[in-house]
Amino acid sequence: MFNPDKRLIPAQPPKAGFAAGPSKLDAIRSVTLSLAYLPLARPISDAKVLTGRQKPLTQVAFLFCEITTEAGHSGLGFSYSKRAGGPGLYAHACEIADNLIGEDPNDNARIWDKLCWAGASVGRSGIATQAIAAIDICLWDLKAKRAGLPLSKLLGAHRDSVACYNTSGGFLSSSVEEIRDAIDHSLASGIGGIKIKVGQPDPMVDIRRLDAITTHLDGRVPLMVDANQQWDRTTALRFGRLVEPLNLEWIEEPLDAYDAEGHAALARELATPIATGEMLASAEEHMALIRADAVDFIQPDAPRVGGITPFMRICTQAEAKRMRLAPHFAMEIHVHLAAAYAHEPWVEHFDWLAPLFNEELEIKDGRMIVPGRSGLGCSLTGQARDWTVETQTFGG
Repeated sequence: MFNPDKRLIPAQPPKAGFAAGPSKLDAIRSVTLSLAYLPLARPISDAKVLTGRQKPLTQVAFLFCEITTEAGHSGLGFSYSKRAGGPGLYAHACEIADNLIGEDPNDNARIWDKLCWAGASVGRSGIATQAIAAIDICLWDLKAKRAGLPLSKLLGAHRDSVACYNTSGGFLSSSVEEIRDAIDHSLASGIGGIKIKVGQPDPMVDIRRLDAITTHLDGRVPLMVDANQQWDRTTALRFGRLVEPLNLEWIEEPLDAYDAEGHAALARELATPIATGEMLASAEEHMALIRADAVDFIQPDAPRVGGITPFMRICTQAEAKRMRLAPHFAMEIHVHLAAAYAHEPWVEHFDWLAPLFNEELEIKDGRMIVPGRSGLGCSLTGQARDWTVETQTFGG
């Protein structure tokens, strides 16, 4: 029971040798945010387009973050949005950016929480976390550059290269002949796996296309399929049983991204591994998949879940379940994160982002080589600057 007569014990001064509060090794001086649009060479369609849920993809919006510190260090990070959301990402990032000025850039986790609470009214998922992601990734790039290490080494790498597969040639907007040509080009360039899209309104069209592709591929590298959330549970189970003789590496997004229970049932019923997670926009949403044993391959996207800080939280839980990792898109970031994952992962190869960065990632013998440059090892091209439509700097 509370005793009103009891006096509070006075606060004790800090012991000698210990600071009263967080000490600063450096401080953030300025933050520059930019919104740019990357045009695609041709419109892209997956199952969401063929079923009328979305329009063909013609461009990708990018939120770039560049941070400089009082000690002269700098970093680069980015997030992105497809079809819609780019201006929203930029606007939210601009609203919270001034919270960074004067902060120690080493305090990644504390800064992430501060930014999240600064925009807590819009939640801890979706556009809020994706705006924070560009900043968080920038801070990790800066930290690794300061250490003179590739990001993978800073995180504690398990490997210097990661198995990689190609998706960009296998969309439903491509004919079977075009996919065959894309496969041949990918294999000639050293790619180690091929993913094609499925999820046609008539699943038997998928089966016929898949039969033609597997015949052409002839087992040279692993093959994955991606349904982009288009099936109900019955259709997904029937399709999965039909294709089990093909020994696919995985079936991706067979169900709605939030259907952890349905994915878990498929994972129990099918010998073919199940992969999903790319559309989830927080670490907590991925935890639901992990707790339910809903996937064999978990597919977080660092720019979508809020950056590298929450991505590593996901990896810690997934590692404990011995799940495989296959992060979505943004290979420039994910090659480092996959290299630091305990169990052998895959990285998705997309050539779409090549015009944005001066550096190219090396592919050899089916694997993507982790860059030896410090940080992410990326710098923006003049073309990326030319595609920028808005920019704002905070701080000095």
